[in-house]
Amino acid sequence: MEIRKMNITDYDAVYRLWMSCTGMGLNNLDDSQEGIAKFLERNPDTCFVALNDNQHIIGVIMAGNDGRRGYIYHTAVHPDFRKQGIARMLVQKTIDALDRCGIHKVALVVFDKNTHGNLFWERMGFTVRKDLVYRNKEISEMIRIDT
Repeated sequence: MEIRKMNITDYDAVYRLWMSCTGMGLNNLDDSQEGIAKFLERNPDTCFVALNDNQHIIGVIMAGNDGRRGYIYHTAVHPDFRKQGIARMLVQKTIDALDRCGIHKVALVVFDKNTHGNLFWERMGFTVRKDLVYRNKEISEMIRIDT
């Protein structure tokens, strides 16, 4: 297995991977090829893909930062390749990259109903903040794509 930086030419394979994973929350704007291209342009050193021996993308993690905090998005491993430590390696690679950017804290959002995802992040040492309320406002109308 190989882990390397993600680039926009990976988009189609990454999108297929996301669609193979239940619990992913995607939308037609942010997660379009154009939206992901903008994200990768702003965050070229903190997004990674995992490839199997046949060079097929089997895992992905996207992360960025605002100069103070890091944020992890859309972490996924293909269901056929889970329980092999791939997600752990992707998370560590991303945390190391954020550390090199001078970031000292990282956050993420997981849907409450994503039981497997929540268990994974808990095992990775991410805690639930009980003192925050997550708020969201759409500026543009989005179509949600549930997997």
